Amino acid sequence: MFIKKLLHDEEGAQIIEYALVIAVVSIGLVIALQALPVSATQGIASLASRIVDCLSGNGCS
Repeated sequence: MFIKKLLHDEEGAQIIEYALVIAVVSIGLVIALQALPVSATQGIASLASRIVDCLSGNGCS
């Protein structure tokens, strides 16, 4: 009885599907960001640094 119910339960499948979608999108982002030129990468790092400074209370520039 328990095994039949377990085989027909599809609730966990949705979570796995969402996790796979997130993994594929993440891999795509990593590949896309690696293809950026150095100047764009430095710009993104600078933006991230400014956001961290603003959120930590060090002042926003």
